[in-house]
Amino acid sequence: ITVLQIVKESQQQHGLRHGDFQRYRGYCSRRLRRLRKTLNFKMGNRHKFTGKKVTEEILSDNRYLLLILMDAERAWSYAMQLKQEANTEPRKRFHLLSRLRKAVKHAEELERLCDSNRVDAKTKLEAQVTTDTLIFCLLWEGHKCKGQGSISDCRTIYEKLANAFTEEQAVLYNQLVEEISPNIRYCAYNIGDQSAMNELMQMRLRSGGTEGLLAEKLEALITQTRAKQAATMSEVEWRGRTVPVKIDKVRIFLLGLADNEAAIAQAENEETKERLFESLLSECRDAIQAVREDLKPDQKQREHSLENDSGKVSNIQYLHSYLTYIKLSTAIKRNESMAKSLQKALLQQQRSEEDGKRAARPQDLIRLYDIILQNLVELTQLPGLEEDKNFQKEIGLKTLVYKAYRCFFIAQSYVLVKKWSEALVLYERVLKYAREVQSGAGAYTNSLKELPDVQDLITQVNAEKYSLQAAAILDANDTHETESPSQVKDGKPLSERFETFCLDPSLVSKQVSLVHFPPGFQPIPCKPLFFDLALNHVAFPPLEDKVEQKAKSGLTGYIKGIFGFKS
Repeated sequence: ITVLQIVKESQQQHGLRHGDFQRYRGYCSRRLRRLRKTLNFKMGNRHKFTGKKVTEEILSDNRYLLLILMDAERAWSYAMQLKQEANTEPRKRFHLLSRLRKAVKHAEELERLCDSNRVDAKTKLEAQVTTDTLIFCLLWEGHKCKGQGSISDCRTIYEKLANAFTEEQAVLYNQLVEEISPNIRYCAYNIGDQSAMNELMQMRLRSGGTEGLLAEKLEALITQTRAKQAATMSEVEWRGRTVPVKIDKVRIFLLGLADNEAAIAQAENEETKERLFESLLSECRDAIQAVREDLKPDQKQREHSLENDSGKVSNIQYLHSYLTYIKLSTAIKRNESMAKSLQKALLQQQRSEEDGKRAARPQDLIRLYDIILQNLVELTQLPGLEEDKNFQKEIGLKTLVYKAYRCFFIAQSYVLVKKWSEALVLYERVLKYAREVQSGAGAYTNSLKELPDVQDLITQVNAEKYSLQAAAILDANDTHETESPSQVKDGKPLSERFETFCLDPSLVSKQVSLVHFPPGFQPIPCKPLFFDLALNHVAFPPLEDKVEQKAKSGLTGYIKGIFGFKS
């Protein structure tokens, strides 16, 4: 059987792609149940347990080896699940080590059975690798670095297997070699190889952060190394003032600041750079929080931070301002990096239109520059720097640079909707900001080196102005042009324009307009009404002689009326 391929495919398809070890453990249990039922290798019945062992005599079917492999995988996945839960419940580490020992026991049993003549050489090597990997996991979780030998054997076997098979099969083994290389270098560092630390840092930089077993270990190792160096650090100097640093977390952060900035500068892609920026900002927030906690006990001193003698803020408040400056400056650099990548995407979009992806828009850049300008406003309000004229002037020049770029992309957004006059006014405002920066940047050239070049912006704006004026003229001509009669479409159906020739593409489409349907209402005459006006002017003939005389009244008439006698 192909042990490593089966394990890798099962892990990727059943939860480990998202780090869901509980789901993978459930899959292993279900597959074990199916295998035992298929092979009729049940462990007793529902009332009594009867243990059975896989022996060499019954290895007629390779699924018996899968039984032991799934047992090992189930124990390992349970251990990794417990590792996630041990962050909040430390007692579960004991159960974790117990399950890893169980996994190692099953792997050793698999390796022993694979020594049989019925198993090919490839399966034997892969079984040995499985055992060595689980042994290393057990020693790693037990904080023992003497497992380097077993994991080094794994890398050797992986490399040999990669060379022995086709390129498609070698991809899996090369991937496994890359996964275990950081663990080998970490163990080498812990047993005294100091050169391994640089290799670990380079691996962390290439991947933008480690994964798997090494993630927590490497971060703890870097923190531990910086903590040793922080013991000798007692003060920091910023803008001509030296401030003592007594908080260990702040010392560790300041020592690693240069390394983090160098790692960001050497990042190979934007995704790695973004991840490193977020890591640096997270560490900076933790350091600021530690300083705030140190400020709390001295509430009165914090409220009256200005000293009567020199007018300066206290050392701890100045240190807080320094850390806040680092945080805001890092946020500005991150947003500027994102803006540069968006500008490249916007330029590529203008050259070649891509379908299926969300296109970059000038509005996205405007939002980024708004955030940068807000960060610059916060920089000018830092305690202890209100009277620093050079600092305020420097921040003012940076604000003008970013305002110029913000106005430029607002103008670009107006160009897209053909608002030519508004765009032209904004281009003039960009030139105004850029000239102000050039006139006031004499003594601050070094501090403005990292900012975008305003001269390039001026050149681009001048070119855009000519293009805008030409587009506005063409647009004005288009609106005044009269369309030719052959292309006029007045919305009339075909039945009403037989006399006029018109190129109408809709006549060959499915929504052709032939007649108005339903037809419109038309006026028709209504039924006449007759009024007899002559009746008021006609004299009718007398009819008294033809009208019956009225019966006499009295008792006789009454009696005759009762009995029905008539005269």
